[in-house]
Amino acid sequence: MTYGTKLRERIAAPGTTPLIGVYDMYSASIAAQHYDGMFVSGFGFAASYYGLPDIGFIAWPDMMAFVQRLRGAFPGHHLLVDIDDGYVDPEVACHVVEGLERIGASGVVLEDQKRPRRCGHADGKQVLPLEEYLAKLEMVLATRRDLLVVARTDATDEHDILHRAETLAATDADVVLVDGVRSVDRIRRIRAVTGGKPLLFNQIAGGKSPRLSLGELAALGVDVAIYSTPCLFAAHEAMHAALADLRRADGRLPETRSDPDGVGVGTATRLLERNIARSRTPQTPTPTAVEHAHAHGHSGPE
Repeated sequence: MTYGTKLRERIAAPGTTPLIGVYDMYSASIAAQHYDGMFVSGFGFAASYYGLPDIGFIAWPDMMAFVQRLRGAFPGHHLLVDIDDGYVDPEVACHVVEGLERIGASGVVLEDQKRPRRCGHADGKQVLPLEEYLAKLEMVLATRRDLLVVARTDATDEHDILHRAETLAATDADVVLVDGVRSVDRIRRIRAVTGGKPLLFNQIAGGKSPRLSLGELAALGVDVAIYSTPCLFAAHEAMHAALADLRRADGRLPETRSDPDGVGVGTATRLLERNIARSRTPQTPTPTAVEHAHAHGHSGPE
């Protein structure tokens, strides 16, 4: 069974499928212990790889190399990849899709923004003419073999949002995403016009969308939830705190050997050693994560 089929079947199961945003191999190593699906976030990758905002700096070879490393370390996890606008040119988009499918990505997200692009929850977004985006989307759909494709619109006008969502649902794209949805009521209206097409909701801390649980999303008919930045923002906060503590302690490191929750060289090394053996012994999320998945009608990694 291909990676695209596995993710497609997972999404078709009852409940809302969570995919956790990762930004480097270390964050992915931690996320893999808790969830069986990852989202390769453009926001996180631009921040970690370039130290730049998510406004179009990502080069497709860099993204493909990252996904290849992820698949090598996590052969049993779902990997949904943000490819922005397909890196502008439709031919480039098709080349990237072909390459990502070959190296084992489960799916891609293709948006309808035009340059200069913005994070989906930022102000100032502009979208391509619908026919121009549809032409690019159709080329991507014709190129993929079994890769799951999410058609994303960044429209902000109410009428345009619903029109584009309805139009995208009528294509052969597997899932529809309207990014930056501002209310539960709007989710209901989008769900109404997309019919039975799977719907994806993007959650990002500090973004424009409401904070909703998986149970609440499932009740709204949302099939997939991507969490773009929980690892990145948690790392940001933790690093600030750790360095502030180090300064206050005049450079004396905290004791970790007697602290069961402390992270030191041993804990980090054991985490990374799992990646070496992962292709021989696929890892599974912690029991807590598995129990959470079962509560929402999902199983752990296939």
